[in-house]
Amino acid sequence: MKTLRTPDERFADLPDFPFDPNYADIDDGEGGRLRMHYLDEGPRDAPPVLLLHGEPSWSFLYRHVIPPLVEAGHRVVAPDLVGFGRSDKPTEQADYTYACHVAWLRQVVVDHLDLTGITFFGQDWGGLLGLRLVASDAERFAGVVVSNTGLPTGHGPASDAFLEWQRFSQESPHFPIGTIIAGGCTSDLSAEVVAAYDAPFPDDGYTAGARIFPSLVPTSPDDPACADNKAAWRSLEGFERPFLVAFSDRDPVTKGGEAVFHAKVPGTRGQAHRTIEGAGHFVQEDRPHEVATAILDVVAAQSAGTGGGTLA
Repeated sequence: MKTLRTPDERFADLPDFPFDPNYADIDDGEGGRLRMHYLDEGPRDAPPVLLLHGEPSWSFLYRHVIPPLVEAGHRVVAPDLVGFGRSDKPTEQADYTYACHVAWLRQVVVDHLDLTGITFFGQDWGGLLGLRLVASDAERFAGVVVSNTGLPTGHGPASDAFLEWQRFSQESPHFPIGTIIAGGCTSDLSAEVVAAYDAPFPDDGYTAGARIFPSLVPTSPDDPACADNKAAWRSLEGFERPFLVAFSDRDPVTKGGEAVFHAKVPGTRGQAHRTIEGAGHFVQEDRPHEVATAILDVVAAQSAGTGGGTLA
């Protein structure tokens, strides 16, 4: 597997991003190795919060979410998925599959860091991947918050907005990462912030993972990931620990996707679910403090032993 590694100087002096890099050396599944980056803030023996980004962002997305969680006494881990951020970037789109991403992520969270008692927050592909870990390693997770995400099984039509996004990711001669993220926000991003989202991708040769991600979302029942996602749903249907839903109100891609969590996951009962107002798809960028508050609320629910009651 041929890979590229973004030069360190691309990550110098990013706005509001004072965090030190950490790396795990993982198996690429083909006999080689990959370097996967993650942020690791707060005391190492504190209750961990796992933050997973989606497409086409990286852990920079959580720069304003991390400090209030650390201030509240948590260890906060935010990996860069393979192909993103400071993680290695296989150069061929065919190198990336849904199953590979799950395996790569599990090596960091379970094998390398051995996290337990995790409170998990996932948005976009962060949810598609992280919920697979919640399903397969449920004993490691104390609570979950999901926003603008899902766990698709290929049943039901994809939205027009999503299908258009799939087409663009494959057909556009230029894939402007920072501009794409800015378009998914309700807030106006500064030129410096847009540049920070572009930083991991010096040229289009680094964007194979970002370009293929939309095509890996299961949109038909014969998708190779459907069976694993159906199995994950069967596990989540038995997940009774606190599970909080906090979608934004201005994301056309995932609008309405929260209903399936309320219907299927017993841990949603009795939780302080909310709609985060005024936020687009990248809710962490638009409303970071509301995201941190939702995470801390589900931590409080763990301590209070709430869950399994009536839907909030």
